[in-house]
Amino acid sequence: MIDWDDVRYFLAAARGGSVRAAAKGLAVNHATVLRRISQLEERLGTQMFERLPSGYRLTEAGEEVLELATQMEASSHQLETRVLARDQSVRGLLRVTLTPILATHLLMPDFADFVRLYPDIEMEILSSGELANLTKREADVAIRVVYDRKTLPLNLHGQKGPEVFGGVYVSRDRLAGWRSGEGEPLRWIVINTHGIPDWASEGAVRAAGVPFKVIDAGAQIAAVRQGLGIATLPCFVGDADPQLQRVPDTPLHMYGTLWILTQGETRKTKRVRLFTEFVSKRIAAHERRLVGQ
Repeated sequence: MIDWDDVRYFLAAARGGSVRAAAKGLAVNHATVLRRISQLEERLGTQMFERLPSGYRLTEAGEEVLELATQMEASSHQLETRVLARDQSVRGLLRVTLTPILATHLLMPDFADFVRLYPDIEMEILSSGELANLTKREADVAIRVVYDRKTLPLNLHGQKGPEVFGGVYVSRDRLAGWRSGEGEPLRWIVINTHGIPDWASEGAVRAAGVPFKVIDAGAQIAAVRQGLGIATLPCFVGDADPQLQRVPDTPLHMYGTLWILTQGETRKTKRVRLFTEFVSKRIAAHERRLVGQ
């Protein structure tokens, strides 16, 4: 009989193109991946990979196994979500994925209220720039800012929330000097992967040509507070911070729409239904903050 765990290791190597990528994705060591793949090859009596200097390449047999293994994976997820859907208790694990800035600057007080209301639900907040995959059951609920609904997978079920706007912000201490034309020119404070959006330069911003770069939103906000320069921030962050103020004569820009997303049978569990109903009402109450009013 084929061990499903061996198949998982095979899938990870096939998708990652190397044992190293598979080991990293599965959080195991290199030797474990090799052993699992060897076990599967021995069980099937065929070699599934060509070991090349550039990585692992599927053999013809490996291509066939990949197709069937993908079907096995889908069936496994379907079985898991259907069984989970029968769980109608208000206890157990609830995993919610969203970006760190939404968690820390908007929704954490609401999450705290929810767990006080349902103390037997074990809530896990997956706040990361890389949002978990609902289809693979990495999370139960996703809260995402989506610019185009068509970019979301068709199998996700969504509750549409308010639109989310951003603006250009500066520390209040630097604003007076900026208005009078005194002091050093303002620097753009940017996250490395984002840069300066086109819309942010449409206003009367006089900025230095050399930016100040950070790797996450938390550092970006801290740098603005310290008076290092200006940055584009969501209005629910910038407007709520007493140390910050919008740069005059700069536009607001819509980042997208906030969606609460669930997948398949998972959405039918009681704890997921309770949470989505609760958080959708809280998000609606935040609308003025989200749109920058």
